[in-house]
Amino acid sequence: MSPWYPLIAVLAVSLACAWFRVGLRVWTIAGFAALFAFGWLTGSHWLAITLTALAFAAITVPLNLPDFRRRQLTAPLLKVYQKITPQLSDTERVALEAGTVGFEGELFSGKPDWKQLLRQPVPQLSTEEVAFMNGPVEELCHLLNDWEITHELADLPPNVWEFLKKNKFFGMIIPHEYGGLQFSALAHSAVLQKVASISATAASTIAVPNSLGPAELLLHYGTKEQKDFYLPRLVDGREIPCFALTGPYAGSDATSIPDYGIVCKGEWEGGNVLGVRLNFDKRYITLAPVATVVGLAFRLYDPDKLLGDKEDLGITLALLPRDTKGMEIGRRHLPLNIPFQNGPVRGKEVFVPLAQLIGGPDMAGHGWRMLVECLSVGRAISLPSNATGGVKMGAIATGAYARIRKQFGIAIGRFEGIEEALARIGGYTYAISALSRATAAAVDRGEKPSVPSAIAKYHCTELGREVARDAMDVHGGKGVQLGPNNYLGRAWQGAPIAITVEGANILTRSMMIFGQGAIRCHPFVLKELQATQIADYRERLNAFDHVLFQHIGFAISNAARSFVLGVTHAGIGTAPGDKYTKRFYRKLNRYAAALALVADTSMLILGGKLKFKEKISARLGDVLSNLYIASAMLKRYEDQGRPAADQPLLAWAFHDCVWRMQMALDGVLRNFPIRPVAWFLRVLVFPFGRREVPPSDRLGRRVAAILCAPGEARDRLGEWTFLTPGANNPVGRMNALLPDVIAAEPVERKFLKALKGQGLREHEYSAQLAAAEAQGAISAEERKLLDRVRAASFEFISVDDFDPAELPAAVPQSKPGLRSVA
Repeated sequence: MSPWYPLIAVLAVSLACAWFRVGLRVWTIAGFAALFAFGWLTGSHWLAITLTALAFAAITVPLNLPDFRRRQLTAPLLKVYQKITPQLSDTERVALEAGTVGFEGELFSGKPDWKQLLRQPVPQLSTEEVAFMNGPVEELCHLLNDWEITHELADLPPNVWEFLKKNKFFGMIIPHEYGGLQFSALAHSAVLQKVASISATAASTIAVPNSLGPAELLLHYGTKEQKDFYLPRLVDGREIPCFALTGPYAGSDATSIPDYGIVCKGEWEGGNVLGVRLNFDKRYITLAPVATVVGLAFRLYDPDKLLGDKEDLGITLALLPRDTKGMEIGRRHLPLNIPFQNGPVRGKEVFVPLAQLIGGPDMAGHGWRMLVECLSVGRAISLPSNATGGVKMGAIATGAYARIRKQFGIAIGRFEGIEEALARIGGYTYAISALSRATAAAVDRGEKPSVPSAIAKYHCTELGREVARDAMDVHGGKGVQLGPNNYLGRAWQGAPIAITVEGANILTRSMMIFGQGAIRCHPFVLKELQATQIADYRERLNAFDHVLFQHIGFAISNAARSFVLGVTHAGIGTAPGDKYTKRFYRKLNRYAAALALVADTSMLILGGKLKFKEKISARLGDVLSNLYIASAMLKRYEDQGRPAADQPLLAWAFHDCVWRMQMALDGVLRNFPIRPVAWFLRVLVFPFGRREVPPSDRLGRRVAAILCAPGEARDRLGEWTFLTPGANNPVGRMNALLPDVIAAEPVERKFLKALKGQGLREHEYSAQLAAAEAQGAISAEERKLLDRVRAASFEFISVDDFDPAELPAAVPQSKPGLRSVA
């Protein structure tokens, strides 16, 4: 008999133990049991059994002796760990501790608990929220004329501003006790989506007070006096808020803001009080030109130690009324012809009392934590929701246009090149809407989703830009010629705005998603870091030992699971779902294990240098992001009752996610600086090479067909989109025409056949129809249908034009200029 049988038995049992993540003691017992049982059953030589047992004992026995393990193994490893691990700065530590971990932590575990995802409640609007959507939001959308807003006024009309204030659009997140609407995050998202589908300017105007403005900060940290005074006034629009964070020298690097305040005494309302003298220069501040109260972030210093023993107190937040002496609200910026109110705010020697600090003097120096906690919630809602509303409108509009627009006698939506673009539009829209829904639901569950909010901000806006590009390509000249009937041009112009704000996307991808996710979501890394901070050495050693060997077992398990799932192409393992989606969950099991393995190895081998390997970090972040997006899509599919009609959309978007994950992991391995490690990882992650493929042409054709015809899947895709036909809504009018266009297609085929085969010589369309009716090729009713559809369709294939005198600006512009820098 082969002397290798005992060894094979131990390895097989070890693989099974790693797969099921059993404990160290269970693995040891199972290994010895398998060794002796299999050796005896196969008649292996006693020497082979003995040597294998001694080798296995040499590994397992020391590990099962806690005191010996800590002295001989953990203590040296603790010293090495403390040397290679970069020390967290105070700002990094605050950022990591501010958020919470939701299902993204399961994805990083390498073995997601899908029951946890599917147990989450189905996100639903309340009766009050539905009424608001069908009432004030619908009415608001009827008031919005995007051409008037973006071209003629460069602002919302006065009646719209009044309507927003009267109906408390600026108080959606404020509780009832202050007069607010107290809506859920889902309702907040739904409102923004619907408004964004008709006007990006209006959506941005509503988003800021409800997510990025002082209201959120006041709710969490404000004093009772501040809440009682400001919150009711923010609800009814007596106060219009803005928040000033970004400046010329500190954008994404918000912790380096040079704006400062000095604690001192000064004059305020006739008295000499303790306060702060501020100097600041901010720009890109949304709503600043019309704001009545300015939230301000600055670094607070107390050189005379009037507040305590510390001189540099750190980032602090304050509220400044518009008429505060010394503060200047500058002229407006014009962000890519999307004219939401935006501009600079500056102040020189501005004195305010300590009572103007958000939260009062007790919150001095806590501004960074306040910002991180509140901005993660706002970022999960505002830009993802606005992007979702825009892409939904783009999907509905482009599908309808592709069915209406004819070339070479057929709808352009039937051309394979157009189908390819429509498939991307449909798939990305499904993914984006599921992602924004998931992050809103996380906020409603009480989470502070720092990592999911970064994922949502980046991917909703990036994929939104791709949808806008494809929509422009399908529309061609219709999308290029600006005018009252162009419903795409401004969206295409404004796409880079969302890419840039609230953390530039390049930074978000390369530093934030994986940078925070690797520590926040990993089950052991943060615990290891915390263990090393324990002052008492024995306690520190015990804590580190406990977490370290859990981590080692975790890494071995992920290596085993990654390899087995790679060999079987994710064909085994328990998974939820129906017959259609079970394979999708297994795919995610595979890539979750692969991410955990590669991420762990990267952190172990590269240590603190990984922080500067931004391309590797970005690709690992792509894997985490697409795992989260795919999970959100599966949750959406389950929540909506597993609709069969949605399966092409789900499948296209899912296969696109899996393809992206595969290519991101391949990019990490191709560029990993330690080549032998990369070769070893490739064997575990891709044992038979890269086998995932992008969505097929056949699947894309099915997605394109969904966009081009009315149906339940298309209706779900366009949920919370303003599609009511009206003078201000060409997409709504075009969408309403779509059933007639489809009904006319078989009649049109009969007409074209008659035109070619029966020698009709008329050149005018109406005359051709009359001749076809006279010859019996079409009926009178069919002729009326073709006449009606032809006349109605002409509006949507036509483009705007202008008298040359209309195009110059009506008011001569003052010469813009850059401020000189002293």
